[in-house]
Amino acid sequence: MIEFYNVDMTYPNGTTALRGVTLSVAKGEFLFVVGPSGAGKSTLVRLIYRDLVPTSGFVFVNGVNLAKLRPKTVPYLRRHIGVVFQDFKLLPRKTAYENVAFAMRAVGASAREISRRVPATFELVGLAGKEDAYPSELSGGEQQRVALARAIANHPLVLVADEPTGNLDPATSRGILQLLFEINRRGTTVLMATHAKALVDSARRRVVALDRGRIVRDAERGTYEALRA
Repeated sequence: MIEFYNVDMTYPNGTTALRGVTLSVAKGEFLFVVGPSGAGKSTLVRLIYRDLVPTSGFVFVNGVNLAKLRPKTVPYLRRHIGVVFQDFKLLPRKTAYENVAFAMRAVGASAREISRRVPATFELVGLAGKEDAYPSELSGGEQQRVALARAIANHPLVLVADEPTGNLDPATSRGILQLLFEINRRGTTVLMATHAKALVDSARRRVVALDRGRIVRDAERGTYEALRA
């Protein structure tokens, strides 16, 4: 589903964010990407939805070599990839319903599809009855649930989440993680970049650790930090 082959990523200012990254994520897998600030987590996530193109190496999503995509075809790729950010990135002058509908309309969904799928998605993320609220009227956890609803409304093959619990309290963070597990259970491949040690340790899913742009650990049923022998 997601393949990195010997990927390097160096920014124009000379900062190298990834070095020789080779990684395979299977269809339907749930994966945590962990590491200190500056380790390359966000860069890895941005490569998946083709916000960046690697300096060298190859990134494939669902068999497509992202480096070979023409700019006009990138939106078609993103129809199959949901993205969730730490700061929600909701449109403040649109209601929760309108935020999700806007994302669906952008990829060509019909009015009938929108009217059917948006309420069902709000039900899934536990926000039924909040459709008419504006972002400023919602708590941080509720805003992140709207962001998740927006990311999954188009039934993506892949969901990438970049620090989705970074601004949330521990209890709310656990709720968001359980929601991600449910989305994964329904068949979506989920990759979550995070600093949330307690969440990672409790989940015991696959953990890939980055340090200074390199993969230093890849463990099934792993923890945030390597266990001592």
